[in-house]
Amino acid sequence: MTAAIINVKPGSIHNNLSAPGWAKFAWSTFFPPLTVGATTTAFHYSGRLPAEKYLQAIDEFRVNSFCAPPTAWRIFRAQVDIKKFKFEELRDVMSAGEPLNPELYYWFREATGREIRDFYGQTETTAMIANPPWWKGGKIKPGSFGRPTFMYDIVLLDDEGREITRPGEVGHIAVRLSRWRPIGLMKEYIGSPEKMREAFVGDYYTGDKAYFDEDGYWWFVGRADDVIKSSDYRIGPFEVESALVEHPAVAEAAVVGSPDLMRYQVVKAFILLKPGYKPSKELAIDIWRHVTKILPRYKIPRIIEFVEELPKTISGKIRRVELRRIEAERKKRGERGEHEYYFEELRELIETQKP
Repeated sequence: MTAAIINVKPGSIHNNLSAPGWAKFAWSTFFPPLTVGATTTAFHYSGRLPAEKYLQAIDEFRVNSFCAPPTAWRIFRAQVDIKKFKFEELRDVMSAGEPLNPELYYWFREATGREIRDFYGQTETTAMIANPPWWKGGKIKPGSFGRPTFMYDIVLLDDEGREITRPGEVGHIAVRLSRWRPIGLMKEYIGSPEKMREAFVGDYYTGDKAYFDEDGYWWFVGRADDVIKSSDYRIGPFEVESALVEHPAVAEAAVVGSPDLMRYQVVKAFILLKPGYKPSKELAIDIWRHVTKILPRYKIPRIIEFVEELPKTISGKIRRVELRRIEAERKKRGERGEHEYYFEELRELIETQKP
């Protein structure tokens, strides 16, 4: 399935920017290209991603298909003048690991004339939902990870385990097993019956949260643990993060729920700024004014904290679980960050300050 989605072909050259030890390193770097008779490449580096050198290697080694996580795409956008590269042989460009923010799609298309195709899979599976290669030329909806692939029988379940049929309703991504069991789905969590009971419910393997629209395109909401519960609302971090990174000063954003006595949780944004920008109350106000034009009021971050780095896995995914732990401990101690700003304290300035 993954070979079809990344469009790797006999004799072609493929590169997957992923750290060894993760499932995607195996099912994107090795199995698809070697199965069809293609060449796989790996560019070694240590420490931070050398963005310009990496793209230079993609160009010089005439890579045909290239997949990188959104974190890497954000680094490329912030640090590299991508127009200097020709990418003459680059045919397919993809993103996976986390949802691809729409502004990254538009940036790359404008700079290179190519589209980044986002797709979704898990450690326990291969590519399950995707923007396939035959969708090039206007069929992609930026921000959506596409439609279910034909190898998996994908449905959406509500919290009671009922299949959702109405567009726009958030539920759990699930693989229906009553018709067939896909060979790409793992068999078990070895030695962990508790995890097996959580993941396999009835005739379904369940996972993250999403919804589909009227056209059948699927949209990621968040990992089950990442969904923020604020008053009566359920808020996924991805939409909020996408709105934040559209601001010219924001390099990366991670959104989590911060403990709150009245609302249970409020939306908090940890923000990493682009070079040349410094944390300030004025910048926080400007970012708030920006997101209030994009998001419903209940999704607007109530707290913004500027940070110098975000905790990530070795493959580049933001570790929101670590941010939630840090935030809960700080709230328990009554601490406040040096560059932490609260919407309620600045509401008057946010709502009255002119552009």
